[in-house]
Amino acid sequence: MRIGFDGRSLGSPAGGVRRYASELLNALARVRPSNELVVFGSPEAAALPSAAERRPVRQIAPTNLGWCLVDLPRAVRRERLDVFHSPAYTAPLRGVHPLVLTIHDVSYERHPEWYPYRRDPLRRWFYRRSAHAADLIITDSEFSRSEISAAYGVDAQRIRVVPLGVGTPFAGATPRQLPPGITAPYVLHVGDLHPRRNLLMLVRALGRLPALSPSRVGPMLVLAGVDRGERAKLEEEARGANVQVHFADATDDRTLADLYCSAAVFAYPSRYEGFGLPLLEAMACGAPVLAARASAIPEVVGDAGILVSPDDEMEMAAGIVRLIEDADLANRLREAGRRRAMDYTWDRTAALTLDAYRAIASR
Repeated sequence: MRIGFDGRSLGSPAGGVRRYASELLNALARVRPSNELVVFGSPEAAALPSAAERRPVRQIAPTNLGWCLVDLPRAVRRERLDVFHSPAYTAPLRGVHPLVLTIHDVSYERHPEWYPYRRDPLRRWFYRRSAHAADLIITDSEFSRSEISAAYGVDAQRIRVVPLGVGTPFAGATPRQLPPGITAPYVLHVGDLHPRRNLLMLVRALGRLPALSPSRVGPMLVLAGVDRGERAKLEEEARGANVQVHFADATDDRTLADLYCSAAVFAYPSRYEGFGLPLLEAMACGAPVLAARASAIPEVVGDAGILVSPDDEMEMAAGIVRLIEDADLANRLREAGRRRAMDYTWDRTAALTLDAYRAIASR
């Protein structure tokens, strides 16, 4: 097959989107090297598989909407492609078929109150139109499949579930020296600091720990992620709850792996996730997981972690205490997480994605 791929995602400011596009592209080349990969508009600094063909695109309209309406369709028409894949929410709105679109979640549509920014009504319209323009939609979980169908009125038969994978920096990682300023034991969260991640509730839960375990010094909370407007609120909440917080704003994969490996608890209290890639990375590194019983999170964690209500700070606090104080439980969950993470590989993601390409191209 000759496969087109929107390469702008390789430079996305969203770390999860960037990782998905990069890992998938490399795995596509690895799993079926006989296929031809044509990557459109990737940043010059983005590394591509050696066999991939890089196609610069002359951008006339300097917006994402202009790219999908004008620039990308014009560039794709020059190629003889069997299928084109847009790996991150938006796609050419006309003239490009067969078209596969990846939608990781529809939090913008289901919870617009979390995104109160001037341009988000336009973004939501664009996402919806892209979903209807696609011949086939790929998403990360059964939860997201049902959410996309409900939010956009798309027939669920047009949506395929293709779970994500865990990359080399995390699979089989072993602990090294911690970054400066971080002391054990600590509770770790990885991901952007955003209202849907429910981190204020996590701080409040940690503030409850002295009441549940008076003899133990409260653990540090390490937040590794880009601030999306929540840091000041978190700092204020932490001061009131007497919780020590360390903000790790920019971390490379090796440092992230170190943080996962040495965490007493990996906490993921998010209210809404289409998958939750940090959960998978944490399990691969052997971090005991405590996560919200919400959205796609139970699909990913299974029985390899403690699931709690995202609205119950006492249940969250009690789960954290159990993982810190019960070494046998923590060790069982470390091993269960490692075993579960082994089922999620990028090669499997690529193989299922290729199945989707073949299905839509054969029509």
